[in-house]
Amino acid sequence: MNDQSVIESRQVTKKYGKGESEFTALDNINLVIKKGESVAIVGKSGSGKSTLMHVLALLDQPTQGSVIIEGANASSFNSRSLDVMRNKKFGFVFQQFFLNGNDTVLNNVILPLKIAGISRKKRNILGMQSLEQVELTNKAKSKAVELSGGQKQRVCIARALINQPSIIFADEPTGNLDSQTGKAVEDLLFRLNKEQGITLILVTHDIEIANRCDREIHIVDGKLTNESSK
Repeated sequence: MNDQSVIESRQVTKKYGKGESEFTALDNINLVIKKGESVAIVGKSGSGKSTLMHVLALLDQPTQGSVIIEGANASSFNSRSLDVMRNKKFGFVFQQFFLNGNDTVLNNVILPLKIAGISRKKRNILGMQSLEQVELTNKAKSKAVELSGGQKQRVCIARALINQPSIIFADEPTGNLDSQTGKAVEDLLFRLNKEQGITLILVTHDIEIANRCDREIHIVDGKLTNESSK
């Protein structure tokens, strides 16, 4: 980890609805995340933690305020530039696997490269390299529907790694897994953070996972309540 900022939120507010039905999901969030840092965003269901991740990951736009990615204000990007930014710099691991069950593991992993227009030969080479990192090369030709929950999540991590991202966003990545399998997935994510210097932003309500991160950010009713660093 170093002192270089990779993501900042400046006075970020996110509201839904209008008039009497208006709801503030995020309320004036100021946050700096540094390169190579592992950060847990912690909160109960409905606290705003997933909304914050979506805004930081440029999957949603703030109602007010700005998100800064490596010194660039995301509001200055057009939709094409945002797509390129997400595809090149970010990897995503969600609680739901979002895999095409009837397609092969390899094809699921290389999908971001296909979207980026990379040749099939290169996609397959990089896909196998990515599967090697999660120890699933032997499942490359299997259909995703045939895998266990832990294997599916490792496929998701391989897909997140395919573009060599500088940041991985993980939203409750072990929520659908048993404790032993979940621990293996946790270990893999933290190994990638430590060994490859990938910034890890992890949304969770699990205190044990949060305690493994360099820093914990607690959110209640859309507001940051406290931070703790190890």
